[in-house]
Amino acid sequence: MGKNGGSSSTLVIVAALNEEEGIGPSLAELREVLGNPDYLVDPDYLVVDGNSVDRTVEIAKENGARVMFQEGAGKGHAIAQAIKNVGSGVDYVVFTDADYTYPAKSVPEMIQILDVDPDVGMVTGNRFNHPLELRSIKSLYFVGNRFLAFAQRILNGVNLRDPLTGLRVIRWDILKGWEPRSKGFDIEAEMNHLVERKGYTTVEIPIQYRDRLGQKKLRIRHGFLILKRIVMESLSH
Repeated sequence: MGKNGGSSSTLVIVAALNEEEGIGPSLAELREVLGNPDYLVDPDYLVVDGNSVDRTVEIAKENGARVMFQEGAGKGHAIAQAIKNVGSGVDYVVFTDADYTYPAKSVPEMIQILDVDPDVGMVTGNRFNHPLELRSIKSLYFVGNRFLAFAQRILNGVNLRDPLTGLRVIRWDILKGWEPRSKGFDIEAEMNHLVERKGYTTVEIPIQYRDRLGQKKLRIRHGFLILKRIVMESLSH
């Protein structure tokens, strides 16, 4: 149950690997925003740690998160492992990154959209809503994202301006029983197509995107893996 009699139960899942700089501020901000009595949300927090060698696990626990140790490697694998271990009674799942780039203040609005419109299966944060907010995103990554957005629209029928955003809230009924094929950063593209296949719509809301805390892990080569996933999704369904 949510706070103040709310009917929605929410789980926050964060995949992390050596994120000691960002995991603390990320979780603290989420707890501050979602713990506000004005919001009918009282989530549980699950950090899936990819065998970090820094203080990520310690800091996550200090900030009230339950920690699950990843048995494999990659963001997609971490999310798949988390999904297998979600208990009953969850309505929505929030996915966000551990590097403090995504604003927690947007999450209550995202949950509210799901609460009021049963046709919406997922709400995502659009980082590309204003030119001034591209300062935190390298131009090459921006161009790559635009290309992948075009590819997913054409091949998967997914029409999103920012299909690879790491901030998203999705209905648990959509994820339940899902066995992702993605092992890495292609997980977002596969999740987008999952929502489309299930017959739900995805709503994007504008968000601010901040400079990450800690070392960036996404590389250009990951773009090719994401494109491969989009093509494979188009062939499998």
